Amino acid sequence: MMEQMPAVLALQDGSKYWEHTFEAFSAKVYIPSSDPITEIVNFGFRTPYLLVFEETKQSMEDAKQFADQSGLTEIAASFGGSVVFIYPTCEGGWDNAPANLFAALISESRISQYYKDGTAIMRDRFTGNWNGYYIRGAVLRTCLYGFGKSADYIATHCLQRIEGDGLYGKGDITPVTCILERLSVVPNPAKDARDIPVISIGNTEAANKALQAGLDHVLVKASADYKEDFYGFCDRFHRMMGNLLPEANLKEMGMVREPAYCMVPTSKDNRGDDKDTAEHAIGYVAYYNKKIMEEGKNVPLLFCFHGGGDSAMCMTSVSGWFRVAAKYNFILISVEHHMNSTATEIQTVLSKLIEKYPVDTEQIYSSGFSMGGCKSWDMFQEYPKVFAGVAPMSATFEVGLNVFGQETGPINRDTVVPTFYVGGEITPLPELPFQAQKCIDRVAYVFDVNGVVTDYPVTLEEKDSWENPIYGIFGDTVCKIADPVRKSTLTLNLFKSKNGCCYTVFGSVDNQGHEVRHHSCENAWKFLSQFRRLPDGSITGGNFDDIRNLYEA
Repeated sequence: MMEQMPAVLALQDGSKYWEHTFEAFSAKVYIPSSDPITEIVNFGFRTPYLLVFEETKQSMEDAKQFADQSGLTEIAASFGGSVVFIYPTCEGGWDNAPANLFAALISESRISQYYKDGTAIMRDRFTGNWNGYYIRGAVLRTCLYGFGKSADYIATHCLQRIEGDGLYGKGDITPVTCILERLSVVPNPAKDARDIPVISIGNTEAANKALQAGLDHVLVKASADYKEDFYGFCDRFHRMMGNLLPEANLKEMGMVREPAYCMVPTSKDNRGDDKDTAEHAIGYVAYYNKKIMEEGKNVPLLFCFHGGGDSAMCMTSVSGWFRVAAKYNFILISVEHHMNSTATEIQTVLSKLIEKYPVDTEQIYSSGFSMGGCKSWDMFQEYPKVFAGVAPMSATFEVGLNVFGQETGPINRDTVVPTFYVGGEITPLPELPFQAQKCIDRVAYVFDVNGVVTDYPVTLEEKDSWENPIYGIFGDTVCKIADPVRKSTLTLNLFKSKNGCCYTVFGSVDNQGHEVRHHSCENAWKFLSQFRRLPDGSITGGNFDDIRNLYEA
């Protein structure tokens, strides 16, 4: 960690540069000029971490020239990223570099909601304290470039499983892609690391045969074309918690990913970074099927709010919500840094989205994970007549408080809001009734507003005798839906309201901690899409048998 922001040099072409010496390595960080939208919408989760292991230590000018001429500059700029040049601090360079240099590098790398000039700036969202500076780079998208001796180092020490400081704490940080030029050693990849993709450039037949025998993804080339190699090979993969995963090709899916922002007046109840401003920018990323814009019909819109410390692109990727939008043809709006925004300000964003896109105003929904789930609870409490349904995930706040932990004043007490809620059964955080009183209070509040027939006389003190060990009581119908991808089961409790409709679903997932999954999101959408909010504020949809049939089938 760097305790202070490094001294940044601004170059004539609009790019920037800084360098810093850490214990095991020195780093030169070159930040090309990029689209200003990358300063508002956080591309960090999607940005490749371009790590050039220099064969010999270069000057700033030489490093920049290499990045510019090779095409790495253009790649980095398209994501609002940087090119990072690494060289060992030890005597003898790569010949004597420690085996754990890559792990040391990743320990000094982060992605964060706060970032500037190639640094990730860490901040405790609860105390507001700043906790140092890191090289901005995501472990899930590392691309290691090696040449000669540095390629030998990568082949010797990085073609194996590596443990270190990962995206969510200690874990597997195995490189995502390695690009090796002019090797002088014959690689011997670890047997448990066959999934590491490698581009072999200008290497011997013996080296290539060893790579092809030991790895599942190998591209052999006589010479490098860095742009072609990146977009045709490296960008096909990312790694989450050690697992190499295919990158979704949105173009092939017919999907559009559109980063944008709008200016909104700062509301009086804002307690975020922009609380003392007259107006501020709210960034978002829109995902939609290209064809729905061509058909000329109004379509549903779903707001998606990320967890604390995450980003809009992170949320949609991890949750799989963009895949749900692709399958069911709605507009997904993933809001950036929403913890600086209020429910009131999101209404202004919505009004601008309605002007921009063909939105069916009777089908507007909200979902979110963790702190983003709390933001969806804000919508339930403060703007119930706007939303045809909400699907908070893994998040409960005390009833009457907003995402800032502040009292919101009068809250919704009588407007039905169809609600689909899911939490993880093995989460360490309080997100289900068996874990905390505030979760019980939240369920009771929703039961009251949505007119659920069943009473909810649940107390935490009596949880050892609950008939349902998670929620205290069972729904009028209980549905269990297997998730074969994660080898888990989504259990849904469907509750009947006094008019015979089902507006309320409370669920849990076994084998799930504090996370959000595609399986839960798709089943949430099946529920939400049954409802419409009419201009008079009333709700249509929700026939109990229809909702039950969604899941029992």
